[in-house]
Amino acid sequence: MQDGPTFDRYVVLRKAHQTMNRKTVQLSVADGIAEVTINRPDKLNALNETVRGELTAVFDDLASRADVKVAILHGAGDKAFVAGADVAEFAARTPDEQREVYRHRRVYDALAEFPKPVICAIHGFCLGGGNELALACDIRIADATARFGQFEIRLGLIPGAGGTQRLARLVGPGQALRIGLCGDFVDADEAHRIGLVEFLTEESEHLAKARELAGRMARWSSVTLQLVKRAVREACESHLADGLEAEKELFLEAFASEAGREGVRAFVEKRRPRFRE
Repeated sequence: MQDGPTFDRYVVLRKAHQTMNRKTVQLSVADGIAEVTINRPDKLNALNETVRGELTAVFDDLASRADVKVAILHGAGDKAFVAGADVAEFAARTPDEQREVYRHRRVYDALAEFPKPVICAIHGFCLGGGNELALACDIRIADATARFGQFEIRLGLIPGAGGTQRLARLVGPGQALRIGLCGDFVDADEAHRIGLVEFLTEESEHLAKARELAGRMARWSSVTLQLVKRAVREACESHLADGLEAEKELFLEAFASEAGREGVRAFVEKRRPRFRE
């Protein structure tokens, strides 16, 4: 993916916010790769209703776009990916009001259900709801400035968007308990050591690494990329026997696809495959 092309810009505002001038989510698309930027740097990209609504709408749109194979999610500015939820927004809610919020589809679910690979490029603070947003992505890349944490215990609360469930599946129950119970920062080196992030880069190199990785993925068929993602998610959410059965069915789906036929033909003919989608 080349730097500097003219990208199409996409910002979706929920009806309640149609008159707002602030663009809290930006989208650029080129070479099969979508870059989604949370653009609220003055608030450390904290998640409020507008950001969550726009992110959900953007990823829902990208799911059906034939020109997008892979997505990259990152935060604007030099201080934070996402410093957490906007606490002031929910501080005045009653328990019943918060329960009603939970009845609606949330951005974390939109990301987790997104059929295409999502790479999260992280710098600076990645805390609370920000860490939960990263956990809902598929691959996490952090630069040396990244600092992670689930600080809900400091507020007398617990994580409510994957900060116990997805975190435990990623780093194990012991590490998830330690992070959730202590409410301490986890620096970039430790995050990489325990498996919270898959790649660690030098300062400010996280986005370049994400673009390089996305470019390697975008060479392949979108159908196959999505089948790999479905198969690995099945491994995380089912017993081994069920997962192996699902893997066989997904392999057969790939085998019957045009991408599968082309890939096998290209191998036999000793040429590079020409995937059409």
